[in-house]
Amino acid sequence: MTAATERTSDLVPLSERLLYLRVLRAVMAASTVLDAAILPHLLRRSFVFVSCAALGYLILSWGMEGVWRLMHRRGLWLFGALLLIDGLFLAGATYLCGGSTSPVRYLVLVYLTAVTLLGSYRTGLKIALWQSLMQLSVFYAQKSGILERFGNSAASDSEWYRLVAFVFALWALTLTTASLAAVNERELRRRRFELEQLAQMGRDLEDANDPLSAGDVLLEALTDTFGFRRMALFEVIDDSPRMLTARGLLDAVVADFGLGDKSVLRVANDRRETLLVAEVDESVDPWLAAIMPDARNLIIVPLVADGVVGVLVAETGERSGARIERRVIATTERYAGHAALAIRNANLLARVQQMAVTDGLTQLSNRRAFDRSLDRELTRAARTDGRLSVVLLDIDHFKQLNDNHGHVVGDAVLRQIAHELQLCGREYDTIARYGGEEFAAVLPGCSSGLALQVAERLRVAVQDAPSEVKVTASCGVATYPYDGIDVSGLLSAADRALYTSKRSGRNTVRSAEQARVAEVPAAG
Repeated sequence: MTAATERTSDLVPLSERLLYLRVLRAVMAASTVLDAAILPHLLRRSFVFVSCAALGYLILSWGMEGVWRLMHRRGLWLFGALLLIDGLFLAGATYLCGGSTSPVRYLVLVYLTAVTLLGSYRTGLKIALWQSLMQLSVFYAQKSGILERFGNSAASDSEWYRLVAFVFALWALTLTTASLAAVNERELRRRRFELEQLAQMGRDLEDANDPLSAGDVLLEALTDTFGFRRMALFEVIDDSPRMLTARGLLDAVVADFGLGDKSVLRVANDRRETLLVAEVDESVDPWLAAIMPDARNLIIVPLVADGVVGVLVAETGERSGARIERRVIATTERYAGHAALAIRNANLLARVQQMAVTDGLTQLSNRRAFDRSLDRELTRAARTDGRLSVVLLDIDHFKQLNDNHGHVVGDAVLRQIAHELQLCGREYDTIARYGGEEFAAVLPGCSSGLALQVAERLRVAVQDAPSEVKVTASCGVATYPYDGIDVSGLLSAADRALYTSKRSGRNTVRSAEQARVAEVPAAG
């Protein structure tokens, strides 16, 4: 009884429940006194006796409640004792005010309803059993002569039948109220769990710095909340979707991920509304049917945040034809809305970060990205005793090209050269626009000899680039640790090599070592 009350205290504070019970006890005591005043002919004791009994009941119950509140370790036994005293009072008040003919008996029904709703359905059933025992105890106490009995044997038989009917009504009301209270309690707990999951998902989304992480957080939250069998989150890009993340899908080979006009992803994306799909149409979405075979009862939810950033496909796992609860749909949409904002923010952040390290004209890495890459690779080379080379490349006579053909043509030439240079680099090389008509490359793991070969390949790429105006380039190469042990030393060595290349007739490649050799006679 009391344990159930404690377990439900997380829904409504126990102090608030006690306040309602205190008011209810006052109402029961006052009603008993009022009934004694209005119907004095039914009393089995004097009005003063009934009033004193009601007052004593209030003093005792409120006193015990006060003791319970003052206890450092509140004993649930004391709280349960209060409920037992309530049963004793109601049974006694019913007897004093006329027995089965007294309106006070209906206070038992009111009390049982209140306790069942304030406590739990288990508490209500236990109190109903206690109240039934109290009513039966009073009846048999009268029958045995322990309590005063009015009337003849026929009246006693009538009293018995009224008691049985009352106990039956008592249990019918309690069971009905307990059933409804159990449903409400489960619903309250479920809704609270969903809100807690939503709050937890919000905290997890704060740590998601990319769309994939945000998508994983969404699917984990939906799995924990609803236990969906299979889910997939797509980024809809033009006519073909890209799967961001998934749960429970079949590893199927799909040749065509195209989206037709009637595809569920296309419809949800265009309408920006949730779709409920009984089963996947293989003729419309063959790829979806391949990765989610025999899927039934799907929820298709677009993730909308200043535009559609993705579409969620979730299979509820319900039998075919079963209705999906509106609560499930609404909560899934709410979860998807929070994830949509996180994915949009992650996309914006990635775009801003990419713009911050990308040259606007050539779409190569900019000077900032080059400096970061060089510093990072230099630290790694020093830690692993590895090699690292830097190439500086300068377009020959580029100022003259701008003067003769204009800056629009010059910009077009730079874009074409940048494209060709990008094709020459390895996946882990960094090729950047260093400034103006200068380009630079960070080559991790490249010795001086290999770096000269890469620089030569870059020079030839510029020379052979299909640009509007043919140009050539001069290159300078420096290698860690022979030509410099820090960023400044490496760049200075590569710059001297570049100018040695220009003094040697341009359209050539020179290393820092060759530059040092060339400077010795000049110094002499």
